[in-house]
Parts: sequence; structure tokens; C-alpha cells
Amino acid sequence: MNGGSLSLHIFVLKSVIIPALEWILPGHCLQINLRESCSFNSILEFYRFLRVGLVQLFYVFWFYPLYIFSLILSNIWYNDIAKHGFFASENYGATDTKLADQKESQTSQNTVHREKSADLEGAMISIAEQLYSVLLLTFFFVQVYVTGFIPYIGKALNFMLLSWLYAYYCFEYKWNLSGLSLDKRLDLFESNWAFFAGFGNPCVLAIFLFSPLVSCGVMAILFPLFVLTATGSEAGKIVALPRRKWRGAGLGRVPIFFIADYMSMRVLKLFSLKSREQMKEKAL
Repeated sequence: MNGGSLSLHIFVLKSVIIPALEWILPGHCLQINLRESCSFNSILEFYRFLRVGLVQLFYVFWFYPLYIFSLILSNIWYNDIAKHGFFASENYGATDTKLADQKESQTSQNTVHREKSADLEGAMISIAEQLYSVLLLTFFFVQVYVTGFIPYIGKALNFMLLSWLYAYYCFEYKWNLSGLSLDKRLDLFESNWAFFAGFGNPCVLAIFLFSPLVSCGVMAILFPLFVLTATGSEAGKIVALPRRKWRGAGLGRVPIFFIADYMSMRVLKLFSLKSREQMKEKAL
């Protein structure tokens, strides 16, 4: 619904408002019936300037606030969609087991959950992993942005890295809900890089094929579907099945997050050194 609303506003701007402004404020002599007015080039230039200014005002006071509101609302909805999809897939998988197994698994999950919630060390580790994950994705996003300026191969690298980034975003919702540790996430992602690149390709195509505003509307429709697909899928089992047929043969692991991991570790070490120095100063 959010993506459809944004796409509808874009359609109204492109198909109704801009053509109406071009008819009211013509910028060429061919758009005016009176031949005498074609000599007034300064007026036509003023019309063009006024039309462009009005369109920019529409963007500033209408589309950009709408886009920011849509982005915030989408992020809230994506989390809800991932939760409902994850619990629905868990309940669907649980119906195939026996009731006794369900009770045993539920009790074991409850005990494990209580142990984790009661364990302060586990909570600190999860907070540290979240902080590291934010730094990792931030540096990886900067890496994606910088590769776009590389001549000749920059666009291809940018396309591939963006595909991995969107695939990671989609599966991160499920990994957070399932409690998968960060090192296992990176190992799964880098070991199955071809699968995740193909998974994120359709989202990136919307960015490369359309204008920024249109791509935002398309992404607002596509991304929830991919999040729902990721939360309901078993990526490890899907990738492991062909490998069994190929007798364990694979493409090998690609260190996708090597640069982002190196920069994140440097930042964390810098903060740890500063905190130690502050502790020593307070002790003295």
C-alpha cells in the first residue's frame, strides 16, 4: 500500500501536473499559437524558469516529505512483516511434528530463552554484535558508493555489491529473529555469495532502470515481498541441496565484507583504546 501510494503520486506528477505546467507556461514558440509572441524570448525563458521552480517546489514540499514519511513507515512495516512471516513459517513447520515434540521443543526454547535473558554476558555480547553489525553495514555502504566512481568496471561492481547489500538486508530480519550469531551470518553469506547475489538482483534492477523517485516506489513494493520470502525460506538448506548433487563442489568463499570488517575492527579498537586511557586517567 505504501509503495502504491508513492507510485500514484509520482504518476500524478509526471502525467498531470508537469504537462499542465508545460501547457500553462510554454517554453517553446511551437507551443504557442500566436506567431507574434515567438519574438518574446525573454518571456519564454521566464516561463521555463518559473515552470522548473514550481516543479522543484512540488519536490521539496510534497515528494521529499512524502518519501521520508514513506521510508519511516516502510521500516516499521518491514519489521512487522518479517515477524509475521517468521512466526507463520515456524508454525507451519511445527504442524508436521508430533505434539510431544512440540511441547519438548517449546519447553527447551523457553528454558534457553530464560537463560539468555538472565545471562548478562549474553546480553552484552548481543549488544556488541549489533554495534559491530551497524559499523559493518555502514562501511560496506560507503564501499558500495565509492565503487560507483571507478572507471569502466565501477557500475558492474556497484551493481554486484548493491545486490549483496539488499540480500543481506532482507535476510537480516530473519537472522535477528532466529538469533543467528554474526560470525555464522557472514560465513553463510560469503560461502553462498552467488545465491545471495541472485536474490538481491531484482531489487537493484529497479534502482538502475528507473529514476530515483520511481525506483523508490518500486522498491517500496518489491522489498517487503523479498523480506517475506527471505523470512520464510531456508537459505542454508536451499544452497546445500545442489552441493549434495555436485558432491560438495562449490564456487568457494568470497571475502565480501573484508574491507568493511577491517575498518569496523579498527574503529572498535580505537574506541577501546580511548576507553582504557580514560579509565587509567580516572584511576590516577
